[in-house]
Amino acid sequence: MSIQDNKIEAEMNRGFLQIMVLLALETPMYGYMMLRFIEEIGYSIEENTLYPILRRLDKNGWLSSRWDVEHDRPKKYYKITEEGKMIRKKLLSIRQKQDGIISKLLKEVNNG
Repeated sequence: MSIQDNKIEAEMNRGFLQIMVLLALETPMYGYMMLRFIEEIGYSIEENTLYPILRRLDKNGWLSSRWDVEHDRPKKYYKITEEGKMIRKKLLSIRQKQDGIISKLLKEVNNG
């Protein structure tokens, strides 16, 4: 994949990854657990991509976080907040509308 391809994919993924994180964190997870979960559903994301998203969403108040220090290694667990659920609903609505528009455009292009 070329540098240009990587930039295009990164731009397209920005909103997608945010929605995916907000959906996945209905159940509390720590970062590495979330990486494995995302891989299991068929998508790959790198740590250096996931952790900044988690920090940003936490800072925005869309996620809450807590440290679990009861085990050998401390783990920071994240979970979606009520505000995050409202934002997620809005983002999913926008994405659905965008998908509909793209589908209509594709039909026009393919039929024209």
